[in-house]
Amino acid sequence: MIKSILIPVFTLLLSGNIQATSNLHADAIYVCPPCGQKCDSLEFKQDGVCKHCNMKLILKNEMDKLQTGANKKRIAFYLHDGVEILDFAGPLEVFKVAGHEVIIVSKTTEPIVSQGTLKIVPDYDIENVPSVDVIAFFGGNVRLDIINNGVSKWIQSLNDVDNYFSVCTGVFFLGEAGILKNKTATTFHSSLDYLEQNYKDTKVLREARYVDNGKVITTAGISAGIDGALHLVAKWQGFNKAREVAFVMEYDKWVPGEGMILSEDNPYQNLISLNELEDYDGIYVNDKGISVTIKVDKREKGLYALLGKNRTPIFHEKEDKFSRMNKEYVTFIRNDNKEVIRMESSEHQGQFFKQ
Repeated sequence: MIKSILIPVFTLLLSGNIQATSNLHADAIYVCPPCGQKCDSLEFKQDGVCKHCNMKLILKNEMDKLQTGANKKRIAFYLHDGVEILDFAGPLEVFKVAGHEVIIVSKTTEPIVSQGTLKIVPDYDIENVPSVDVIAFFGGNVRLDIINNGVSKWIQSLNDVDNYFSVCTGVFFLGEAGILKNKTATTFHSSLDYLEQNYKDTKVLREARYVDNGKVITTAGISAGIDGALHLVAKWQGFNKAREVAFVMEYDKWVPGEGMILSEDNPYQNLISLNELEDYDGIYVNDKGISVTIKVDKREKGLYALLGKNRTPIFHEKEDKFSRMNKEYVTFIRNDNKEVIRMESSEHQGQFFKQ
């Protein structure tokens, strides 16, 4: 799945010279996409499937491009017995694909069980957590006795983190620690009344996918954690990175900016408008008869290139310049009337003319 996204089909089509991938990547190194297992550090000489985790191998240089070391965060996931699997697994996938480090923390390092099924061994207990940039809490079996058994005081001691993040009823960890005081928050739909009745100094929103107060981000239930995590990636690494991660994950339900953003750090406020994107929509053909269709995705607020049966995102950088996942550029050319008439690639000579 991921391999089909990352192999440079676009490069081959633009050149008009289709080669066998075995020749194109004869000396390539392949790696396993981040899965949290020992195979994350292994390298392979041939394409295929990881024999340890059965994930499709991808080119190492493409994985390096997906990960942004300069903005890498260390994120602590606090997990407890009964934690909801998708609450933490969705954001975990988002953050790992975006290139961040995730550590698992619990009250002790004894194994915990998620939804009576998945056994998890924490990396750290709350007494030995290294410094982190973000602390995250999740729902499922959240009870006050679990929170107030030393965990609340530990949260209060983490005053140097960049962000507090909660999914679903994980919001009550923040509420009990006083982090939600004079903040706006949301949670799982059946827990909104409890949040409103028991945390009087917190404004509760009932229709928000997530709420961004700046330092404190809370989300609605379960799958909404994916949207909240993508929003954090957009804040840290930019909207284009969040689009890239959503594409790799095949998460086609994401609506950028769908949450309530109360902070000044809004990664969507300066995006190119849909009306401006419509300028590029159309079919482009080169002198060899190869065509590329550029389509606007209104939900995602971006462009996609359709190359045969392959659909790949292109990312707006500035003016008429866009980038691809391999960081090469596509530039659209306008005539004197400011109409888009052709498209050029930074990788190859030749032009694609708009039909």
